[in-house]
This record gives sequence, structure tokens and C-alpha cells, in this order.
Amino acid sequence: MKYLDEYRDARAVEALAAAIRRTARRRWTIMEVCGGQTHAILRFGIDRLLPETVELIHGPGCPVCVTPPEAIDRAIAIARAPRAILASFGDMLRVPGSAGSLLDARAAGGDVRMVYSPLDALELARRNPSREVVFFAVGFETTAPATALAAKTALAEGIGNFSLLVAHVLVPPAIEAILSSEANRVQGFLAAGHVCTVMGFEEYEPLARRHRVPIVVTGFEPVDILEGVLLCVRQLEEGRAEVENQYLRAVRRRGNEAARALLAEVFQVVPRRWRGIGEIAASGLGLSPAYAALDAEARFAPAARPPADDARCIAGLVLKGARRPPACPSFGSACTPEHPLGAPMVSSEGACAAYYRYRRQPASAAEES
Repeated sequence: MKYLDEYRDARAVEALAAAIRRTARRRWTIMEVCGGQTHAILRFGIDRLLPETVELIHGPGCPVCVTPPEAIDRAIAIARAPRAILASFGDMLRVPGSAGSLLDARAAGGDVRMVYSPLDALELARRNPSREVVFFAVGFETTAPATALAAKTALAEGIGNFSLLVAHVLVPPAIEAILSSEANRVQGFLAAGHVCTVMGFEEYEPLARRHRVPIVVTGFEPVDILEGVLLCVRQLEEGRAEVENQYLRAVRRRGNEAARALLAEVFQVVPRRWRGIGEIAASGLGLSPAYAALDAEARFAPAARPPADDARCIAGLVLKGARRPPACPSFGSACTPEHPLGAPMVSSEGACAAYYRYRRQPASAAEES
């Protein structure tokens, strides 16, 4: 970012924190959806600037964390296939499936490559015409346009040895699932600014109206997050439930229409199972019929059943915002970034990794709630 200091300005931060303290007369619970926001909140101690009346809880906003084990098992099966190259982002390689990770598969002889974008995987296919290159595509709406571009380029250029194992997920259905849960205690949301940069925030407006919850599109720096909290608290105190856009420098109501059109061409909306949460209707992207030839599942037919969750890991409760990572008996002992039991300890956006890095200490009463 060209201009960064103004979004970390100490005077602006204190002024916003003071405004929140003056505004919050009742107790409110707000969920930040994005794992990047969670890391910023813990890194800069933003939660410690808030009054006791305002509680921030962490949502399922880490796409690596919510990718289910059976998807990783499918990727591992492909990586072990003769002549196959399995490519994905670095965080994905370390996330455990039911019997190890993609890094374990590589150690056992599978050809697993780390790439920075799906276009890197497409270039692998160009350079290795005798090999089948599969890109394991994960992420929210933020990363899906790059996957769509790789798919469209592969078809246009006739690159027949390239395919996609798609595990993209969508944010609004996850918010709907949280709000529809009987155990829900979230009263307002900070929506992920980078997702809305692509998709805009039209989809959030029916959610806000139907569930009577304010949703504030928010950036990732301290001033962004505190301003987002202030806007959300003001709505709650005034009895309003609207979608507001704090992240004006990057987000427009309809988002990036070219990217949205590309997504609509390449993908169709499908049900998706989320790790620790279960299946959420219409919460994933799958290849549309016009791009079915690029479907790695059809090409390799890797079978994978949903495995049982590790009883030592409470990742599902963490992803739902029901528990904080230090409340897990395995946190920092049986589960560390070097030896993770669950995906939230692996990913750079995972809540467990954030607490391990910035708050590695015994759980307080508040953290156990």
C-alpha cells in the first residue's frame, strides 16, 4: 500500500477507541469474518483497546482452514498418481488430511509443487507436456478470479494436460449459516474487505435485513478495524441493521464487474462441506458445464470419504466463533505450527496460528468463553 502510516496512526487509533467507549452503552458481540483481520487484531492489540462492552470473536474467514480433509485426501491421491504434478499454495501443503498432508505425500514420492498463483501451475503444464498438472484451487471469492482466468486460458490455448481440483468457498452463505444457528450470539459483522473488492456488498444487504444485523465492510489496518467496529456499534446502539462500507478506498457496491463476469462464466454455485462446520448449501464454486473438461476429480476420480475429526482438536468450535484457540487443551502443546492437529494452526490466516504467535499464554476466563 502506498499510504500506510495514516492507517496505523496512534492518535487516530486512540480517537477511534475513545469513540467506541463513548458509544457502546450496552454489551455487543461482533464477529470479524476474515482471518487477516484476526491476525491484525491480535498483532496490534486492537481487542485490548475496546471496552468490556464490545467483544470481538473470530469467524471462519480462513479458506485454508475450512477446506475439508476429504478435499486434501483427493489432492494427495492425485499427487500419487503416475505422471501427475499437484500444485497449490504453500499453506495448503501443510494442512492435514485424514492421513497426512501434501508435504507428507511429497516426502513419500508424490510430485507436489508450491506455486504463487494458478497461472504458475498453468506454466508448469506448458513446460511439462507429458505430465498431468493439477492445480488445487482453494480460497474465497478473492482468489477465485485467478483460478477462473487460468481455466479460461487453458481452454483458449488448448492446454490439455492442465486441470483443476476446485475447493473455492463463498462468504455470504457462511454468514447465513452462522446467523441461522440456534447457538448464534453474533450481533454484527465486520465483512472482509478483499472479498468485497471482487464481489461488492450487494449480497450482504438481504442478510442484514433478514437477520437484523449490521454488516460493515472493513479493511485490515488498525484504523480500518476500529472504524469498522465503531460503525457497527453505532448501528447496534441505534437499532439499525444496514450494510456500510468502511473500506471506501478499495470497495464499491458492485465490486469488480469484470471479475464477477469471469466467475459467472467459469463457475457454478454448488454445496460445499466446510471443515469443522459441515455442509453449507450454495457455499462453494464448482466448474460450469462449459469448463467440465478441466475437472480433475472427473479426470482422476479420486475417492474420498469425510474422515472423523480428531477428538483432540476443537477447530470446528474455533471456526464457528464458539471458542477461542487457547481454550483448546492441545493448543501450544500437542498442536503447534510445526506439528498441527488442525488447519487453523497451519494457515497464515488461521486463528490458532495468530494466538500462537501473538498470545501464547494460558487461557483467561474470557478466552475460554
